[in-house]
Amino acid sequence: MEKKTMIAAVALVVLLIMSSNELTRVEAQGIDCFDSCSTGCVNSNTRLMQRCEGKCRIRCSPDRIGLSI
Repeated sequence: MEKKTMIAAVALVVLLIMSSNELTRVEAQGIDCFDSCSTGCVNSNTRLMQRCEGKCRIRCSPDRIGLSI
């Protein structure tokens, strides 16, 4: 009886691990550098927000694609 319980418990743990792995898998989306960068620019001060977005425009310009940051 104890052996069957142990096997059932191990099977349950394996099933739980496998199902949680499927939940955390994320499909790759198209990379949008400016959108990703400007998401971090949220600020109540509009001047600082515009400054941050300007930096994102520079960082994500087509000339910078492929360069390390």
